[in-house]
Amino acid sequence: MNQQKHPVNSAGRILTASLIGTTIEFFDFYIYATAAVLVFPKLFFPATDPTSATLESLATFALAFFARPLGAAIFGHFGDRKGRKATLVAALMTMGPSTVAIGLLPGYASIGIAAPVLLALFRLGQGLGLGGEWGGAVLLATENAPAHKKAWYGMFPQLGAPIGFLLSSGTFFILSKTMSDTSFISYGWRIPFIASALLVWVGLYVRLKIAETPEFMKMIDNDKQAKVPFADVFIKHTAAITLGTLATVTTFLLFYLMTVFTLSWGTSVLHYTKSSFLIIQMISMLAFGLGILLSAKLADQYGRNQMLIAATISIMIFGLLFAPFFTTGSLTITAIFLSVGMFLMGLTYGPIGTALAGIFPAAVRYTGASLAFTLAGILGASLTPYLATTLGHKFGLAYVGYYLTAAALVTLLALLASAKMMKQEVE
Repeated sequence: MNQQKHPVNSAGRILTASLIGTTIEFFDFYIYATAAVLVFPKLFFPATDPTSATLESLATFALAFFARPLGAAIFGHFGDRKGRKATLVAALMTMGPSTVAIGLLPGYASIGIAAPVLLALFRLGQGLGLGGEWGGAVLLATENAPAHKKAWYGMFPQLGAPIGFLLSSGTFFILSKTMSDTSFISYGWRIPFIASALLVWVGLYVRLKIAETPEFMKMIDNDKQAKVPFADVFIKHTAAITLGTLATVTTFLLFYLMTVFTLSWGTSVLHYTKSSFLIIQMISMLAFGLGILLSAKLADQYGRNQMLIAATISIMIFGLLFAPFFTTGSLTITAIFLSVGMFLMGLTYGPIGTALAGIFPAAVRYTGASLAFTLAGILGASLTPYLATTLGHKFGLAYVGYYLTAAALVTLLALLASAKMMKQEVE
């Protein structure tokens, strides 16, 4: 069959489009996580017991992780059938309006039980959008990458996580310093949710300017699309989806322990001020970004699987030191604790997108990589703040660390079992 010539994306345009989209999506996702700890227990879940209110709020936080696989299946289907570009635009336009709607939602005192119900509904919308966003952004980068720079290109969507977190935490920090607690609870928390509409517009503009990836166009030219990518992933690529999911579990669990759980525990149990803890969390995001950059370089040089194995072993050790490292009472040592944890997070998060994309063929790559990533989110993150809070209160903080170490052991076994699979290059 004659191969047609298709538009070629410049490296700068590819990396900008993959980075800006995930930055926006993660900004939206993280402002919810922060508000779920600082605001929503009081506004949407009034209760005499603050711990119960916090747990109910964190339960809505978990909803998005259960929606993400559905988003991965839906957007993955169209991403593998109709194209990466159009699907990425649709994913962005699903999450953006959901986030703005949360910012406009009245509280329990105004509309009663409808408030937490609608909050849960809009949270599901966030999850659907992010379920389709991440995989497409990774493929946009890796399917345009030179063979020897797959992990480096695939790292750019991952950088959206620390950048999005810095933007969200920075916004909440500024709001908390420029208004009273009463004003913040009343309306201040809504500002980042509503303002995210501007970021979505920027992301939409950038993505509409890109061309489809060469690998997808080659697949179209050769008529090699899968009819039902979702079914093919589970029937023909069972080992890839199973091992890919388990290999990613610790990535999620570590991140939400170091962000949502530590913020909740640090401010409510260890009695750090909200503003001081947000500052050290923002500092730790710099270590997160550094870990992503370093891991991508090492993954291209020594292999994705080897990099992920080294990072996972380090996380297992970190879990055993979690409680004594976190409970010194020193803000400086706590800042170091957060930075070490987030640096390790960067080491495992940097290559994971490229690794997951590499274990699925192009015909089901959007669906397969997205599903593995989002299913790992259910196992590793959806209930992590809730379970960690419960473990900490019932058995002590050391058991939160054991929880992390046990998850890392599962991931290590999956990485060892998938070593051959992860050696292959993205076709």
